[in-house]
Amino acid sequence: MDLKNAIVGKRKAMFAVIVGIVLVALAVYVFLPKSNAAQLSVTFQQAIGNRAPDFSMQGLNGTTVKLSDYRGKNVLLFFSEGGMCYPACWDQMASLATDPRFNNNNTVVFPIVLDQRMDWVGILNNVSGLAKINLTGLEKAKILFDTDRSAANAYGVLNLPSSMHPGIEPGHTYFLIDKNGIIRYALDDPQMGINNDKVAVALSSLNA
Repeated sequence: MDLKNAIVGKRKAMFAVIVGIVLVALAVYVFLPKSNAAQLSVTFQQAIGNRAPDFSMQGLNGTTVKLSDYRGKNVLLFFSEGGMCYPACWDQMASLATDPRFNNNNTVVFPIVLDQRMDWVGILNNVSGLAKINLTGLEKAKILFDTDRSAANAYGVLNLPSSMHPGIEPGHTYFLIDKNGIIRYALDDPQMGINNDKVAVALSSLNA
């Protein structure tokens, strides 16, 4: 009888430990911030006027960039296929990176790609190659790496008309966010052109 009670007691103790571990794991999952997950989500069609989903992504130099850290500045996000989208996406990234209308004390622009950071380190280290294709401004781009697609999903850019790989890659999509973190302009361009002037018109209304 004592042996039976001892076995039952051990089982109860083990069950209590397992339940405790499960509860702790659940609490960690629920309450700890996700490393790269946006906290909100929007649809492209209804994005304007809504708060921009926050995100945390790695930049080219390996540091973490959070959208909320740029509150007080206008922020332009440019989602694209990145490395595989040459020349259209590369041209737009280089053009935005060298346009003073988007790089000043009031405004910052972040191209967002799904590539691995080291892929772009290799691309940008090939300075002579970039010069040959007239893309010397590309090294100035503040590229962010959405490797788990959390920002792409949060901003609803994976199934827009500009995407050549629907559900997998973004295409050529822009969001202009004001100093209070509200989306004020959105553009999806299936023609994958250079859209600096269009975005600058929207930006000028924010600075008026």
